[in-house]
Amino acid sequence: MFEKDLLKNKTIIVTGGGTGLGKSMANRFGELGANLVIASRKDDVLKAAAEDLRKTGAEVEWSVCDVRNPGDVAELVSFTKEKFGTIDILLNNAAGNFICPTEKLTEGGFKVVVDIVLNGTFNCTLAVGKEMIEQGKGTMLNIVTTYAWTGSGYVVPSAAAKAGVLAITRSLAVEWAKYGIRTNAIAPGPFPTEGAWSRLAPPGLGIEKALKNRIPLKRFGEHGELANLASYLVSDQAAYINGEVVTIDGGEWLKGAGEFNELDKVPKLAWKAMSAFRKGKK
Repeated sequence: MFEKDLLKNKTIIVTGGGTGLGKSMANRFGELGANLVIASRKDDVLKAAAEDLRKTGAEVEWSVCDVRNPGDVAELVSFTKEKFGTIDILLNNAAGNFICPTEKLTEGGFKVVVDIVLNGTFNCTLAVGKEMIEQGKGTMLNIVTTYAWTGSGYVVPSAAAKAGVLAITRSLAVEWAKYGIRTNAIAPGPFPTEGAWSRLAPPGLGIEKALKNRIPLKRFGEHGELANLASYLVSDQAAYINGEVVTIDGGEWLKGAGEFNELDKVPKLAWKAMSAFRKGKK
């Protein structure tokens, strides 16, 4: 699908890049020629991930960073500039989430998710954005979710935080375009990962089956599909895409939005009976 050197000489910071979807996207960036700096809170995880990512042939560095801490973020920016000279792309991927009835949610539980997702995205965006403004160009990609538009029960902290990230994406797409900075987002549906999946779809509760049944394509997303979309959006081939949010969820959120979509559960015999009833009424 892509030119081999699509991202050659591009330096990309990936927050939450040591595991899961962040690592998968970083791996694809590396295959396409990018220089990588992956960041998260665990040094041992980052070190192991960097070793894997170097198998793509990419230059890979890592920096321990808690995105909630502006000081850590400043160090991440300085480290990246020292290693590679510039920062061409920022992928704000670091996140936290868990399912919980809102009435049982603690103030601390709400705060930790909002601090990582919303405040962490802002901290990284501001610090890297200042460098991009000085450079006169740059690309930012944020990971949101479809319930950033609609909200969702049982994940109120994440819904509130992702809605904020969506607002940041669209606001800066307008405000920072004059500096040559593009800002876009991806709204993924269910893409199973070892860490998040254990919190959002615990085994034995039937949640995974219910999630899959909500998706018109009747399957979950594959990491490579998301990584390819991210690679396109951060590349120069997408130079005129700015302020856009691309959904990749197999049609899940549209299925939930349509008032009569649940009628796919109606048996064929019932449809025949309804048809005969309508014809008899004429």
